[in-house]
Amino acid sequence: MAEFLLEIGLEEVPARMIAGAQAELLRRVTSVLCAQNLMAATDVTLAKSYSTPRRLAVYVPNISERQPDSFAKLLGPSAKIAFKDGQPTAAAEAFARKNGLAVSELKIESTDKGDYVVAETETKGRSAAEVIASELPKEIGAIYWAKSMYWRPGKPERFVRPVLWIACLLGDEIVPPGSYVAQLSKAYVCADVEVRRQRIRKALDHVTRKVAGARWREDEALVDAVTHLTEWPDVLLGNFEPEYLALPEEVLVTVMRDHQKYFAVEDAAGKLAPHFLAVLNIETDAKSEAIIRQGNERVLRARFNDARFFWEFDQRVPLVERVKLLENVTFQKDLGSYAKKSERVAGIAKRLATFAVARGAALNETAIAEAALLAKTDLTTELVKEFTELQGQIGGLYAASQGISSTVADAVYDQYLPASASDPIPRSAEGSVLGLADRMDTVAGMFRLGMEPTGSKDPFALRRAANAIVRILAESSLPLLLSDILNAAAPPLEVEERLMAFFGERIEFYLREARGQGYDVAKAVMAAGSNDVRDLVARAEAVSSVRGSQDFLAVSAAFKRMKNILDQARAKGDDLLAVVDPDLLLDASEKMLAVTAGAAATAVEELQRERRYEEALRVIATLRPAIDDFFERVMVMAPEVDIRANRLALLKRVLGDFSKIADFSEIVVAG
Repeated sequence: MAEFLLEIGLEEVPARMIAGAQAELLRRVTSVLCAQNLMAATDVTLAKSYSTPRRLAVYVPNISERQPDSFAKLLGPSAKIAFKDGQPTAAAEAFARKNGLAVSELKIESTDKGDYVVAETETKGRSAAEVIASELPKEIGAIYWAKSMYWRPGKPERFVRPVLWIACLLGDEIVPPGSYVAQLSKAYVCADVEVRRQRIRKALDHVTRKVAGARWREDEALVDAVTHLTEWPDVLLGNFEPEYLALPEEVLVTVMRDHQKYFAVEDAAGKLAPHFLAVLNIETDAKSEAIIRQGNERVLRARFNDARFFWEFDQRVPLVERVKLLENVTFQKDLGSYAKKSERVAGIAKRLATFAVARGAALNETAIAEAALLAKTDLTTELVKEFTELQGQIGGLYAASQGISSTVADAVYDQYLPASASDPIPRSAEGSVLGLADRMDTVAGMFRLGMEPTGSKDPFALRRAANAIVRILAESSLPLLLSDILNAAAPPLEVEERLMAFFGERIEFYLREARGQGYDVAKAVMAAGSNDVRDLVARAEAVSSVRGSQDFLAVSAAFKRMKNILDQARAKGDDLLAVVDPDLLLDASEKMLAVTAGAAATAVEELQRERRYEEALRVIATLRPAIDDFFERVMVMAPEVDIRANRLALLKRVLGDFSKIADFSEIVVAG
């Protein structure tokens, strides 16, 4: 056994791409070593991967220095075909040639099907060095990069950045591969990502203590970014003039976080303090730290001055006067300007508000109309042009600064929430209506143009927009249905059908990924209706809570059986009556099922109206004895046409009465 190390040296790789490539390289290397019988599958967890902005590496503590020899017995043509009158035929010669043997080396073995020609071959194992040299270059070249480049003139290879070196060590003839991390540490390179991450966190804690009562603002995404931007991280504390705190916090934090990769510092009350933390990629002494601090403070001061200028300059033109300027800002060439989009959004929002108010929601419809009119006006401001990530938020801040009502300002500010799975939904019902209308206008418009997502391609982020719509419907207090969203956008019928299928996929995704429901639970509740997304979530949670019950699982299996029987009956052309005739219920068990199911259906219907789904499901589970007895004693497909039709009608009624919460036939039952 020998240690193995592979290191790829590169020009600096974008931080966002490093983690994925590190994991993929580890997977590819270990997969090759296992497939080539140089490493046991049980040893895969012992392998380690490392990365910095300029290197990717994999270390494996024990691989075989040579593949084991392999032996194979290959079955060829039958002896009758391979030999005629004791002489080899063309079939025998071809089989021998194919396997690198002389005809005389072929053997004949008896099998259950008769005598067959057999070739016994031996393949000598290759050395690990041969295998690595042969297989790993292909794996390195196959690593996925979101963006890659041609880096060798006249060569077809693409990679994320030019490859500067490759170190590949097998055994310890030059230097032990196991000393990799320690050797790099001596050169001021910390190769272990997690060690680097913890080093940064500890340094942030330590440096922040220099400011009494202060703490650095937790930001896991920024910690991850600077971890992949540095090889030997250190942290310094910088300061800026308190006068800049008059600017909105969102602007200051965006400048520090997104543009400079600085951490914000806050006081004990959570308010922004006039300090920042910069993660350096060098170890400093007092003199060099002072010089670096001055440089960072100078850069930040210039950025803050720009932001302050834009903030003051933009407010010379109120948002109301900027509405007309949206005519010169294109949304999409076939859908027109943002002025046209704002008109459509206002119309959709008005219809949604009407639906919601009719069901008892308390909404400020005037504020919704005003918010829809002003929502996109910040696209014409200099501050948003400079800090595009603050789109929407800047509009809300300007609205508040210009004396517009807080209801309108908050709706504009929150219009893009949730932008990701970790974001909250808008704070107000008015903001939720605006967010729904804006996204539905985009989704419906793109579907009208035939630009819906296909496969992994979604250039207009329509899946993300639909995910946000589903979340708002599920998590807000708005009494809106999915059909309301579609009707408000008024797409043509053929587009509406495609939209329903699209939203069905997004709802199932939400149940599984955001709510952690099993795929069978998601399918079961969606089969019972998915128009009311909030109700759908409640039903899914109820099904998950009782699915551990043996009675419930048994009833689910029985419902699957009922559904199959009814499907087969339909296929055969049997009549499925709408009403059960009590006089044709002959066996005591079918009479008992009819009575028990009828009583349970009444109770379940009442519980469903009150959305007490878990209790309703427990009532359904009590049907198990009656259903088990029915299937044990009754032959549904009786030879008598009228009796068979009546029993099918009974199953149809039972299935229909208890499938309004979920289609239990979709629930996966062991065995």
